[in-house]
Amino acid sequence: MPAKHVTDASFNADVLQASKPVLVDFWAEWCGPCRQIGPALEEINDELSGVDIVKLNIDENPDAPTKYGVRGIPTMILFRNGKQVATKVGAAPKSHLKSWLEDELDGPVAKTA
Repeated sequence: MPAKHVTDASFNADVLQASKPVLVDFWAEWCGPCRQIGPALEEINDELSGVDIVKLNIDENPDAPTKYGVRGIPTMILFRNGKQVATKVGAAPKSHLKSWLEDELDGPVAKTA
């Protein structure tokens, strides 16, 4: 399932007030590495139930990237209970992204069938 797109206007409701952890993928259309990891993040979003993965286009939404210190993309920031808890900058293989996310979430949280 494609990741949900959030905006500066929806960031508070979609990310900071979410009932479970949210990984925000800060990206841009022109960014090759961002496009490279996009499909992997969508697969991870389908595989893990303990986190929602959303995308925020930095060109269309400059406020959130500025607030959270995004200086390069892709940048992925994990939020839990409205707080920034982990950050990963740069592209990586799906296995590395999933492992990093599971470590940050305190273990695997696979979706149940």
